[in-house]
Amino acid sequence: MLVQILGAERCIEVGTYTGYSSLAVALVLPEGGHLVACERDGKVIEVAKRYYDRAGVSHKVDVRHGLAADTLKSLIQNGESCRYDFAFVDAEKKMYQEYFELLLQLVRVGGLIVVDNVLWHGRVSDPLVNDSKTLSIRNFNENLMKDNRVDISMVPIGDGMTICRKR
Repeated sequence: MLVQILGAERCIEVGTYTGYSSLAVALVLPEGGHLVACERDGKVIEVAKRYYDRAGVSHKVDVRHGLAADTLKSLIQNGESCRYDFAFVDAEKKMYQEYFELLLQLVRVGGLIVVDNVLWHGRVSDPLVNDSKTLSIRNFNENLMKDNRVDISMVPIGDGMTICRKR
């Protein structure tokens, strides 16, 4: 829905897994739309590709097998800064801050970066929970609240999702 409302044509997904979210994005992209889907697990990429084929959107999805941070850095080095309308992050929680910083370079002003699992099963609000993933997400959330490069809205549905609009 956000991709449609935004009129997005160029999107990035960090953490594709079996392709559920990327398929939803690809289905609403215009015919000439483009989605870069970053995933490090080759086995789940094959599952995702089967769904893209079945849905007839394979031509819109550029699956990048490898570490998402490396893919994002490569896109920046190839001159693609500020050329994307929308990004969705649901990947390695300890990397959220780095992904966000890289995506800020790739997403245009007025574009969206949507980050999933920001409530982390409620653990981020429990001061007694201090494992590394929870701390990473907690710190990421705190940093976002102070970040004047984006407008944010945390949606407290499910495991939480933060919508960031680049200023």
